[in-house]
Amino acid sequence: MKVSEKIDLLKKKREKAKEMGGEKRLAKQHDKGKLSARERLDVLFDEGSFREIDMFVEHRCKNFGMDKVDVNSDAVVVGHGKVNGRVVFAFSQDFTSQGGSLGEMHAAKICKVMDLAVKAGAPIVGLNDSGGARVEENVDALKGYGEIFMRNSRASGVIPQISAIMGPCAGGAVYSPIMTDFVFMVKKQSHMFITSPYVIKTVTGEQTTFEDLGGAMVHNTKSGNAHFACESDEDAIEMIIDLLDYLPSNNLEEAPEQEMDDDPERVCDILDTIIPDESNQPYDMKKIIEEVLDDSEFCEVHEHYAENAIVGFGRLNNKAVGIIANQPMIQAGCLDINASDKISRFIRTCDAFNIPVITFVDVPGYLPGVEQEWNGIIRHGAKLLWSYSEATVPKLTVVTRKDYGGAYLAMCARPLGADMVFAWPTAEIAVMGAKGAVEVISSYRKEIAESEDPKAKTEEKIKEYEDAFNVPYIAASRGYIDDVILPSETRIRLIDALEAMSTKSEILPPKKHGNIPL
Repeated sequence: MKVSEKIDLLKKKREKAKEMGGEKRLAKQHDKGKLSARERLDVLFDEGSFREIDMFVEHRCKNFGMDKVDVNSDAVVVGHGKVNGRVVFAFSQDFTSQGGSLGEMHAAKICKVMDLAVKAGAPIVGLNDSGGARVEENVDALKGYGEIFMRNSRASGVIPQISAIMGPCAGGAVYSPIMTDFVFMVKKQSHMFITSPYVIKTVTGEQTTFEDLGGAMVHNTKSGNAHFACESDEDAIEMIIDLLDYLPSNNLEEAPEQEMDDDPERVCDILDTIIPDESNQPYDMKKIIEEVLDDSEFCEVHEHYAENAIVGFGRLNNKAVGIIANQPMIQAGCLDINASDKISRFIRTCDAFNIPVITFVDVPGYLPGVEQEWNGIIRHGAKLLWSYSEATVPKLTVVTRKDYGGAYLAMCARPLGADMVFAWPTAEIAVMGAKGAVEVISSYRKEIAESEDPKAKTEEKIKEYEDAFNVPYIAASRGYIDDVILPSETRIRLIDALEAMSTKSEILPPKKHGNIPL
């Protein structure tokens, strides 16, 4: 064969691979509002930067007539390129080819690109659109999933792993995305579940739909399995690109700085009037967060899940920071099982990737209730204590209002390892609220019982307790609060503290790993 013929052959093979499942199946994909596997990668990567590997990989299955079936690129496109100028690895499953089903070689391609990402110290993005294991390949498909799961575990905390569910994701396929750092889902298009509605109806008699069982909003609001709900494929990928800007390429690097054009000396006057005079009145903690951050840009994570807690990324003086806060608008900002899990996971993500953590506190305590106790609030709440204690990145805390009891510790108090703690003059730092304290303290109870007007006496004692104890100055006098600051100074003080702690070095005792109360 002549050289020119060999070159022509290569070109034809490339063209054949890029046909994926063929025009009809591609058209059907587009009719559903979905991009093809290759189109998704074109949106993700900087123009012209994507380099595909393993284009010519073929399956080796001979069962059930598969030896006569061609599956272009074995239904997954893998490779590397640049996202906003930084190297990123990715795989994109091709639903138009055998439903994107995973077989032996399909899995081998994903494993190869995961291995390369770890070696290169670069993030990996998985665009999932698959009918699950390729039944014809039987146990070889299961082996493939197992090898992917192992790599998810080994890469965790080493490189950022991001998953987008852009179609079906069922059975064993769901475990890989859940083992990654962030999960994106597309509304009305993506579904994720262990067992399908058909299996559930057969086994339990329950009737449900794909959307109600495992749709994007179900996993964003109820299960917490997904972190972002997106409007379309394009929206999901653009959000992934934005998220990557807050993350370092690996655990040995810092997140990239980005010029934000926001004065680090900017005073936030609006914060001096944001706290209501009545301590039982809510306010929106997000307004505080957005006012403090550079250009008010806040990338909220898990926005729709456990809304009594807020987590997400922003920048202070151009540097990426992780934000954690209570939300007084929802359940008064109480900590519960889901909020504890949400915050704990986010702390560990920030700590793994060297992102400082800033905590805004307004918490009356852990949410009381029989169901909370029966479902393990003690264990879940302990995850929060564990995660803050374990984190070695700079940890800054701002107490805006209530900060009571065990929740005071759980929201990164100084005894739990906060590097610097600031309190607003409105801060109430105590074992419990004034009303509860008056009901518990025996001398108060005695005075109230002996009073001619118990109601008036109770109100008097509540005010007496509030004036004496529901203030930041006792904690400040013990050194648990580093400074009581004007709310308007918050941005300035946080930026200065971050700069002071930028060279923080803290080494934990040598051990294989701790035993977090899962």
